[in-house]
Amino acid sequence: MNTYQHLFFDLDKTIWDFDTNSHATLLDVYTLLNLKDAGMADFREFAKQYEIHNMDLWAHYREGKIEKEVLKWLRFEKTFNVFHYSNPETAKKFGKIYLEILPEKTALFPDSIKVLEYLYPKYHLHLITNGFDEVQFRKIENTHIAHYFKTVTTSDEAGAKKPDGFIFSFALARANAEKYHSLMIGDDLEVDIMGARDYGMDQVFFNHDRLVHSLNPTFEIYTLKELMEIL
Repeated sequence: MNTYQHLFFDLDKTIWDFDTNSHATLLDVYTLLNLKDAGMADFREFAKQYEIHNMDLWAHYREGKIEKEVLKWLRFEKTFNVFHYSNPETAKKFGKIYLEILPEKTALFPDSIKVLEYLYPKYHLHLITNGFDEVQFRKIENTHIAHYFKTVTTSDEAGAKKPDGFIFSFALARANAEKYHSLMIGDDLEVDIMGARDYGMDQVFFNHDRLVHSLNPTFEIYTLKELMEIL
C-alpha cells in the first residue's frame, strides 16, 4: 500500500452536509420572501425543482459555460419559471439571501469531527473545493474545522475547477505534496474521483448515497468513520 502523507478532502457533501444545510436555507428564504403567498408551489416541490436546475447549472459552471455571478441567480429564476412565476428581481434577491444564510448552517456528516481528530495527528490534511470563496471560508469558520487543515484550495483561487487536473496540481504545490503520497477523498465520482485518478492521485470515494457504479476507485467507503479503518 502507498505511504500517504497528505489527505485532500472535498468539503461539500463530504464533510459539510450540503443537502441538509441547503434544504434548511431554501426553506428559510422561501418563507422570508413569502413565496407561498405569492402563488409559488408547495415548498417540497419547489426544492425538488431547484435541485434539478442547480445541478444542471453547476455542471455548466464547471465546464466554463456560465459565469459564477450568473449561476448565483439563474438557478432560482429557472426554478421560478417551472411554476410560471416570472420575477427576475426576486430570483436575484433569493440568490443573494441564500448565499448569505447558507454558510451559517453547521450540519456536518456523522463522525466528521471524530475522524478529523483521528487523522489530524497522523497526516497533513487539506481541502480542495469548487465552491465560492466568500461562502466556503465562512462554512469552514462557522463549523470550527479550520484548524484541522493546513491548506484550503478553492476553484476561485486556482482558476480551475475539479475535475481539471490544474486544481489538483495547484493544491499539491501549495501543500508541498507529491501526488504519489497524496490521497483525494470526495463524494463525486466525476469531479473528485475521476479528476484525482486522471491526475495520478489515489482516491477514496465517499459513497454515502450507495450509488451503483462501474468505476474502480482506490478505496470506497459508505461512512466517514470507515476512513479510520484504512488510514
